[in-house]
Amino acid sequence: MSTEETIRSQSAHMIVVGNEKGGSGKSTVAMHIAMALIKSGQSVATIDLDSRQRSFTHYIENRRAWAEHVSRDLKIPDHLCLGENDYPKDAAGCEAFAASIDALAQSHAFIVIDTPGHDSDLSRLAHSLADTLITPLNDSFVDFDVLGTVDPETFGLTGTSHYSQMVEEARRQRQHLDDVTPDWIVLRNRLSTLGSRNKRFITEALHELSQRLNLRCIEGLAERVIFREFYPRGLTAVDDLDEITLGTRPTMSHVTARLEMETLISTMRLGDSVASGEMVGFNRDAA
Repeated sequence: MSTEETIRSQSAHMIVVGNEKGGSGKSTVAMHIAMALIKSGQSVATIDLDSRQRSFTHYIENRRAWAEHVSRDLKIPDHLCLGENDYPKDAAGCEAFAASIDALAQSHAFIVIDTPGHDSDLSRLAHSLADTLITPLNDSFVDFDVLGTVDPETFGLTGTSHYSQMVEEARRQRQHLDDVTPDWIVLRNRLSTLGSRNKRFITEALHELSQRLNLRCIEGLAERVIFREFYPRGLTAVDDLDEITLGTRPTMSHVTARLEMETLISTMRLGDSVASGEMVGFNRDAA
């Protein structure tokens, strides 16, 4: 039995957050998705494959420290930080990684994996196992370049780029393995609330790309200071937004961020049990 077949024999839903460009908000998205699932009553494990940067791992460590500081049970997913330094750079390394995932899949309904901003064997394996692939994308052509190329005069789509080609190969492998096509979602982060030519051109290019590659484009998290402020305390927009948990009085920015996450989870189509799950402990009137 192959590495992929060993893992796919388990029923855990694999959510992979990937983009071969740093600064796209992968760790923030991964953390928020994991906590939203936990708030919906799901059992969740998380894996950080960027053992050098460790942003996802630091986020969870910050959460553990803040929970102790405020004496609150903030719920923390079962977490592993793994990377190429932890495994041989060959088939044996991929098999060891597969064994780690298989162990988590035995007792969790969801596994959320944050991948590094560069190509690696482990990242490719993770992509090939995804049931749902989330690619956060900042609204600029600098970030769009990892997905597709555009004409410099018309800004129309002219081709696909290295990351899109890697994802397409991973999806073909999955289709061949168990006749499943992973749901690929491009999550447009840091959207400006104001209209612009750049925003319109990117929207049109993404629409063309979605038709060519069978992916979905949805709006993600706006450029809000509140998301950057969450990180040092390991908090998310789906936590209990009261003064003790936050360490400050909740504001309308917290409320808006919460609504963005509720919309994101519903558009991910993870099933009725998640879509209808109540993210407990939140009072929209608190602000």
